Amino acid sequence: MIPFRFLHAADLHLDSRFTGLTHIPPAVRSLLRESTFAALGRLVGVAIKEQVDFVVISGDVYDVSDSSLQGQLRFQEALQELGSAGIGVFMIHGNHDPLDGPRLVSNPPKHVTVFGSDTPEYVTATRRSDGCEVAVISGLSYPTMKVIENTAQRFKRKPGCELYHIALHHCNVDGDLQHETYAPCSRKDLIEKGYDYWALGHIHTRSILLERPFIVYPGNIQGRSIKETGAKGCYVVDVNEDGATSLKFHELDVVRWQVREISIQGLKDETQWIEAVERALKEIREEHPQMMSVVRFQLTGRGAVHRLLTEKGAVADLLSELQRREGIKAEQKAFQGLVWTEGFAVETGVEMDRERLLQEDSFLGELLRFANFSKESTEELDVLFRSALAPMMENRELRRILSETGVEEKRNWLERAAELGATLLSGVEESGKDEQKAAFHGQDGGLDT
Repeated sequence: MIPFRFLHAADLHLDSRFTGLTHIPPAVRSLLRESTFAALGRLVGVAIKEQVDFVVISGDVYDVSDSSLQGQLRFQEALQELGSAGIGVFMIHGNHDPLDGPRLVSNPPKHVTVFGSDTPEYVTATRRSDGCEVAVISGLSYPTMKVIENTAQRFKRKPGCELYHIALHHCNVDGDLQHETYAPCSRKDLIEKGYDYWALGHIHTRSILLERPFIVYPGNIQGRSIKETGAKGCYVVDVNEDGATSLKFHELDVVRWQVREISIQGLKDETQWIEAVERALKEIREEHPQMMSVVRFQLTGRGAVHRLLTEKGAVADLLSELQRREGIKAEQKAFQGLVWTEGFAVETGVEMDRERLLQEDSFLGELLRFANFSKESTEELDVLFRSALAPMMENRELRRILSETGVEEKRNWLERAAELGATLLSGVEESGKDEQKAAFHGQDGGLDT
């Protein structure tokens, strides 16, 4: 087998609108909207620098079916740059950019292959340096936005061909609940088709599902919400003379999304809490000095400042001030090292001796013991959710959400409910039960309801 190298990317979502964010200065919103184009530019740079023989793009080049003219022109510009470097491009369309979506009517350049939506055809890829045939590539585009058929069944390895086989597929393997179940299939379905590398798209979390054959989601090239945290980019894939495959991830994002936890344990007052937030902001800037970061602070633990965070408006006030400061930097075009605080998730509680409460013969003790028991038993957890949410099950959308909710998420919900119950009951207990009151600390620190 002739060795070769290719780049695998998916879910470019060019010109995303970032509609989930509010109260953003125009300069920050402009940077966010430009970030997908900047990531595309970095993709082209990686392809040229790494001297790949070709690029495969596994769907969702654009963010919506009525893709913007700017997004289409910028993508065409990137294709031309790849073509000028002698790099071929093989691509499919996904649910966000289906073939029937309105877009510029133009034939793709000669070095670009866009696969159709009927039967995966076989296209031979060549090595850039000498034109030797190195791989057979197949792909299947979405004709419309919603494809609910298992279209993986249409793929088939080219009979009698010993070249390396690559399949481009925009699909949901094994029912990932975080994404729409379009083109659903299983790993078994893909393995049986005999391909060497499944270049997948649609799931935005980077993952290598299998290595024999390789079944790979590169994730999207630029995070677009707090649900898309961590580094985003593409894979450069090397295939050697023995057909062995190796992957190297390359970061492409210019805006990094993250959730940063701050515990209030041991914080005595508002000043110490603000200092903890400022330290976290400094750490983020030092970790990513060359890019913009968007962070949600997850406030956890138990401590004296809990009441301050939940009742005094301190969280909203600090958020406004942090956003004001970063907005000034953005207006001055100081984007490198800029950290935009997206919000605070307050998951804190009042100070309590939880272990002692678990041993006490009290309503709060019983509540905590019941929560622990239900968390440890999947069967009891399901029974609890069915009984507690029974009045709402007539709503079809709520039924769907519950059916798609995993065990770990249900456990998290239960844990939060138990924490909220303990917090609310603390005021009742401290006013009526001396033995319960002894289990909480800092009674003069704002535990009154």
